[in-house]
Amino acid sequence: MFHIVLVEPEIPQNTGNIARTCAATGSVLHLVKPLGFSVSDRQLKRAGLDYWDLLDIRYYENLAHFFAENPNGEYWYLSTKAPRAYTEAQFADGCYLLFGKETKGLPEDLLTAHPERCLRIPMREGARSLNLSNSVAVVTFEALRQDGFRGLDEAGRFPVDLPPAR
Repeated sequence: MFHIVLVEPEIPQNTGNIARTCAATGSVLHLVKPLGFSVSDRQLKRAGLDYWDLLDIRYYENLAHFFAENPNGEYWYLSTKAPRAYTEAQFADGCYLLFGKETKGLPEDLLTAHPERCLRIPMREGARSLNLSNSVAVVTFEALRQDGFRGLDEAGRFPVDLPPAR
């Protein structure tokens, strides 16, 4: 199981999409306030569709509260400012992947305090960032891949028998 931490998310649709990703992967979703929307927001619920009953979601008043409640976590900080790619990290089961708010990312002091734990998604020069929900999906699935997709159903129910993949 992995932990997805959204620090002060602002856009309900992004958080709803991330909630759906967490529900589908068995990841825990941690929301650090202040939130830029109400958790009863219709757009948030719609983006998460009917996956809310599969979701383990936890709320925190601020970052200090989050770290106090999760003191011994293995934390990875995702930022466009990070010095290395997320593919260089070895994600351990149970680690925490922290993502910042859509407009500003994670707090600078958090990044500078842990430069060896900061990761980025490579992209072409001139591109500012990916959408938050896409970023969460990219990194979460890399962590799951490294863990062998343990606990996830890897094969769909294709209507015909196929030969094994090469």
